[in-house]
Amino acid sequence: MTSMGLGKQELMETADNAMRTELESQEWTDREKIALTCRALSDAGHDSGLAGQISVRGETPGTFLTQRLGLGFDEITSENLLLVDEDLTVLEGSGMANPANRFHSWIYRARPDVRCIVHTHPLHAAALSMLEVPLQVSQMDIAPLYDDCAFLPDWPGVPVGNEEGEIISAALGDKRAILLAHHGQLVVGESIEEACSLAHLIERGARLQLLAMGAGEIKPLPPRLAREAHDWTLSPRRSRANFQYYARRALRGHPDVI
Repeated sequence: MTSMGLGKQELMETADNAMRTELESQEWTDREKIALTCRALSDAGHDSGLAGQISVRGETPGTFLTQRLGLGFDEITSENLLLVDEDLTVLEGSGMANPANRFHSWIYRARPDVRCIVHTHPLHAAALSMLEVPLQVSQMDIAPLYDDCAFLPDWPGVPVGNEEGEIISAALGDKRAILLAHHGQLVVGESIEEACSLAHLIERGARLQLLAMGAGEIKPLPPRLAREAHDWTLSPRRSRANFQYYARRALRGHPDVI
């Protein structure tokens, strides 16, 4: 039976159904996924010394896994992560969490749907944040962030206090991402896979925007098509497929990660 006469919606549904069975998936623990995400993002330019944090909710409410302060993203393994409570008291592991992890606690409190948080200071997102302008989603690859990226125009200072946690979580609202003026980026996901994918995309989006701004005026996407692309590219199956690719690439370069 030929599919050449089918409409776009039918073809999208067919492809979505095929993804349920045809996309292969390697299983990893949350610790392994966080470590793989750290290495993948480091390779993608998200390293900024010891700045930035990645976390995922723990099995016990009010806890989360995160990296140890003093280690760069390129040094994270599944074995050196910490389990902390929302006061950043270490429950498992040795060392201390980054004090800036405090705003993660505020986001987890405000957003029961969020399972993973990625906050980094990648070069292009940080550069865009210096201009005090929001991220403009105007290219197909960045569609998962369409109408899903907030903007905090005022820098609240070093985010180690409860005040910054309240400000950042309120500015994020119900979005999956936020550009923080004079700071960097933050993305949240219903899964580690989703957050990892969005962290890669927001940095690419910032780079594209800076390049486009240097060439002319950025034109907006048609809202209906942009929303369609957002929903299509942000499905859990596509996030898993994206993560599998990033993980394979990280493992080739960093076999010690897990």
